[in-house]
Amino acid sequence: MLRPKQMTRAVIVGHKDILENTVDALHNANLFQIEDFVEEDPYLKIGKPFENGSELSKQLVKIRSIASLLGVKDNAAEKQSSKAVCTQLDNCLDSLDAELDKLVEKKSILENELKDVLSTKRDLSPFINIDLDLDLYRGYESLDVFAGHIKEDMAPSLSKLTSSFELFYDDHSGVAVLFVARDKSAEVADMLPSFAFKELKVPKLSGVPSRLIADIESKEADLLGKIDAIEEDIAALKQQYGDFILASNELLSIEVQKSDAPLRIATTESSFLIDGWLPTELYGELEEAVNKATGGRAFISTQDIDKSDIPKVPVEYNNPKVVSPLQEIMDLYGRPTYKELDPSALIFITFPLLYGMILGDIGYALILLALALGVKKLVSSEAIKPLMNILIYCQISTLFFGIIYGEFLGFPLAGYHGYPGLIPGLETIDLFATPFAGEVIGFPLHRTHLVMTFIVATVFVGLLHLNLGFLVGFINEKSKHGMSAAIFEKGSWFVIQLGILLVVLGYLGMLPIIAGALVFLIGVIMLFKGEGVKGPIELPSLLSNSLSYTRVIAVGLSSISIASTVNLIAFDMIWQPGSPIGGMTIFAIVVFISGHALNTALSIIAPGLHALRLQYVEFFGKFYEGGGRKYDPFGYIRKYTEEK
Repeated sequence: MLRPKQMTRAVIVGHKDILENTVDALHNANLFQIEDFVEEDPYLKIGKPFENGSELSKQLVKIRSIASLLGVKDNAAEKQSSKAVCTQLDNCLDSLDAELDKLVEKKSILENELKDVLSTKRDLSPFINIDLDLDLYRGYESLDVFAGHIKEDMAPSLSKLTSSFELFYDDHSGVAVLFVARDKSAEVADMLPSFAFKELKVPKLSGVPSRLIADIESKEADLLGKIDAIEEDIAALKQQYGDFILASNELLSIEVQKSDAPLRIATTESSFLIDGWLPTELYGELEEAVNKATGGRAFISTQDIDKSDIPKVPVEYNNPKVVSPLQEIMDLYGRPTYKELDPSALIFITFPLLYGMILGDIGYALILLALALGVKKLVSSEAIKPLMNILIYCQISTLFFGIIYGEFLGFPLAGYHGYPGLIPGLETIDLFATPFAGEVIGFPLHRTHLVMTFIVATVFVGLLHLNLGFLVGFINEKSKHGMSAAIFEKGSWFVIQLGILLVVLGYLGMLPIIAGALVFLIGVIMLFKGEGVKGPIELPSLLSNSLSYTRVIAVGLSSISIASTVNLIAFDMIWQPGSPIGGMTIFAIVVFISGHALNTALSIIAPGLHALRLQYVEFFGKFYEGGGRKYDPFGYIRKYTEEK
């Protein structure tokens, strides 16, 4: 479980006349990851696509274009027979494409026409209340015409300048049309800026604007009706052919994959060689599938994996179903390399544990648990389900710590030394005093009254987590470079920590300090031998990484503070001095619900991000490299078609 699946490198060799059968068998088995051939040997060449490849690619482009134009998306559909889809594809693909092209082209023409109509309407709209034929705006030898927006009627000012003008002014829209003698137009033009004149474009049409707009609106309605009719026809095509398009796209994608497979394969004039990887446990199944498809004419053999091959080995997780959602977190950081331990099972425990320690509230746990279960049931996306499973794990942990902390939506369930609790009569049971600020441990715990104790406890939790990382790093180093390298590179950190512990005990008078200092010095020398100068330089990181875990209590207290503030504001609204009880009840309920809704959203983000950071930075930094190749077998997981 802590190791990726064991992989085998296999080579398949055969005569070219069985290449297509071999490719079919590999694709249907969906077990074998083909290693792309790089042309270096003069005797081996990259193969050529199968004869039908070009036609299949054209059909695939066509069906995807149709799917895009119709807006066909993945959905749950009953699987269809591949043979039936092929028959339908040959019969109706071209006719469907032609019909859709015709509708799309017609719609495009109408939309362009509508765009022009709307543009003309927009240009005419400012003049709708000016009852002048547009022909009167142009064609004069002795007059100039000014049309535009002005801030106020300028007739009085024009009268002082000249009597040779005529002004049409719409005081509702501020649009003015001014006819003025040409010999006075320059003076009028100089005056217009004082009225904030903004020129308007006069459409080159004939007729009164109000009548033209009425005709345009009638034409606009007609165009919109025609466009709606075409969209209904397109929607009908989508309804009729949607499942067929999804099935055809899948079938053609499969056939194109197969036809292009020789481009990844080494060939000679008469033979082929396919190199690749698969999980060792599936080798017999692959051998059986290829032999059955080729009548035993293909030769399959395994190849030894040497050190130079290790970085190229594809990695397939080997985790039980319950752990597999945490692989999403691993892939965000980087898949483990083939010789590394896979920490998915470890973060299956540590990630929800840290998340729960941070949030630790029964109310928020129940809300988020219900949300995760609801989304998982209602949303069919395979990408969402693992994330919801992770959220469920985190809320189970949060519920557990919520009971330990005795918290519900920021309320303490039990009273504590005079502070009231949510449940009347329930009091904290004191157990023992801690050496930190006189704080007393009880059940349930009260984080807000045990801050110093929790700071020390989270640092201790951090040290445990970090040492788990050093232990995994020790195993990784032993696997890669042997026991000696593991002892000096990772074992040295255990010696250093032991030395620090002995120094502390010496400081307390329990042991000679020199003993701890000597052990610490031995650890530093071991670290220097294992990692060189870089090792001792990283010594301060042990302290900084440990202190980083105090964010567990810091972020948790911030969540409590927000919840408590919301509760305080809401209840203060209900019981205001001098006001009848319930006077602000509705508003208080709104504040209570909206405040806790916001804190619920923050309860997903903040604990999740900080718990994730502790995994990625502090924990993984002690042992994990990542960067492994994903195992990607040659094949296709069918959703819409099946072989019959």
